[in-house]
Amino acid sequence: MIRFDETTFGTLNADAYDQLHDPGTTDESVALISELAGAGRILELAIGTGRMALPLAARGHDVSGIEGSPEMIAQLRAKPGGAALFVVQGDMADVAIDGPFDFAFLVFNTLFNLPDQESQIRLFANMARKLAPGGQFLVEAFVPEFSGFSNHQRLATKSLGMETLCIEAVQHDPVQQTLHFQRAHINNTGTRLVPLPLRYAYPAEIDLMARLAGLTLQARWGGWHRQEFTAESKMHVSLYKKADS
Repeated sequence: MIRFDETTFGTLNADAYDQLHDPGTTDESVALISELAGAGRILELAIGTGRMALPLAARGHDVSGIEGSPEMIAQLRAKPGGAALFVVQGDMADVAIDGPFDFAFLVFNTLFNLPDQESQIRLFANMARKLAPGGQFLVEAFVPEFSGFSNHQRLATKSLGMETLCIEAVQHDPVQQTLHFQRAHINNTGTRLVPLPLRYAYPAEIDLMARLAGLTLQARWGGWHRQEFTAESKMHVSLYKKADS
């Protein structure tokens, strides 16, 4: 099995990230973050190819970023405005970047890319150190659910065409709270395998990690339009705040 670190996702995905990983929620997520952040200094964790940061910068926000993958940073730099953003390469759970920041965010389930609970706890502690008093930290993540699983595994067709096929297999370890994905992209030139391990957490556990770092839950929504978060919600947008002093 491939051993993942902060660079591996970009090594496997940077060349096609924008085409294959578009969540379809960019406009509404940028709008909400822009409103919540106001005129403050913003930090994006896992800035990637700039899907969020570049439109925020175009709105006049002061945005910096942390990114583990040099390939993802290269994709960002190649885009209009990408060279102007300040980005530090490193593990988002530990990397040093000069603060303080008034607002930080981590979206598209990327909290779960950290491999275990300990590294996720370190990430919240790192953000608490980087935030100014009264600063806010926004996290977007899916709510774990296991419909379609049998014997802790699932196989699904993600896309199907005349000359292309994408199949996703996933194994679930409920003890470690991990999901190990393998996507097989098949076309007439061959097969490309793209693995991804995730360590998931339920909202209550994420809240506890935040509390340990001195961050308090301010709001939780079931989507980017501030929908009510309910037992039926498939994802959550959670906003934490550091004490004013």
